[in-house]
Amino acid sequence: MTELRQHAAEIAEQFSDHLDVDVDEVEERLDNLVSEYRVPVDEARRSVYNSYLDEAGLERDDVTSRGGSQQMQTSDIEEDEQWVDLRVKVVDLWEPRSDSIAQVGLLGDESGTIKFVAFETSDLDHLEEGKTYALSNVVTDEYQGRYSVKLNRTTEITELDEEIEVGDDAETVEGALVDIQSGSGLIKRCPEDSCTRVLQNGRCSEHGDVEGEFDLRIKGVLDDGVETQEVIFDKEATEELTGIALEEAKEMAMDALDTTVVADEMAGRVLGQYYRVSGPLLGRYLLVDEQESPGAVDPEQALVRARSL
Repeated sequence: MTELRQHAAEIAEQFSDHLDVDVDEVEERLDNLVSEYRVPVDEARRSVYNSYLDEAGLERDDVTSRGGSQQMQTSDIEEDEQWVDLRVKVVDLWEPRSDSIAQVGLLGDESGTIKFVAFETSDLDHLEEGKTYALSNVVTDEYQGRYSVKLNRTTEITELDEEIEVGDDAETVEGALVDIQSGSGLIKRCPEDSCTRVLQNGRCSEHGDVEGEFDLRIKGVLDDGVETQEVIFDKEATEELTGIALEEAKEMAMDALDTTVVADEMAGRVLGQYYRVSGPLLGRYLLVDEQESPGAVDPEQALVRARSL
């Protein structure tokens, strides 16, 4: 069975209780996006899946995997929109930034940690910090290479009388920041609940044309003279790194009528500086949770290395 055929069969199975879905039709839709429009397979699957949600008049939580969820550890999660079961400890709970979110925080098991979100509409029992739970039927999500899980109305929560020793999945690297990649600086994200995708020309790959919300990030490259490592600084880490807050960045862009001035200003402040950062390594990127700057390096030498990447 080809990859597209397998995706088509899984989508058809998920909607078989709600729509008269033919596997050949699903595969044709996927193939059209992949072959004709050069859409990546994962994005094509999301697009087709969402189109069937619209046709059926369903929410994502109303559709579950007929084959059941797969028991996994947090470090094994490497796929978006996958239904999984977890045995985890609640490491930390954070203050939700939206009224639509009931709980947000950090879950952990022996392999590491992962962010979780539970929405008000799911009407679930609240998790308690420090307690251990079996979570059945949660959905994986991906943002900037970092995976999280979403608790939904089909999620089953069972408190466990056991202790889990939470593993540390952080990596530490250091080197000169020799390059700031495209997509850094002041960006806009999709405002839809649970979607934080970066907009391209005012368009979200999942929700279409939307009025985006401003955010900050830096996608960069650290070079220790032997190896390079791509890194991502989120809003908080970018503000700490550059000394430029979100509101200041918005004012800079408004004065210049150009958002690229923000990335240029950031580059002038941090390129060539030496940093030690730590955080989870997911795919090609290290996602910065902690950072320090032991010193500086010769910018000319660092930029020569950057141009050779």
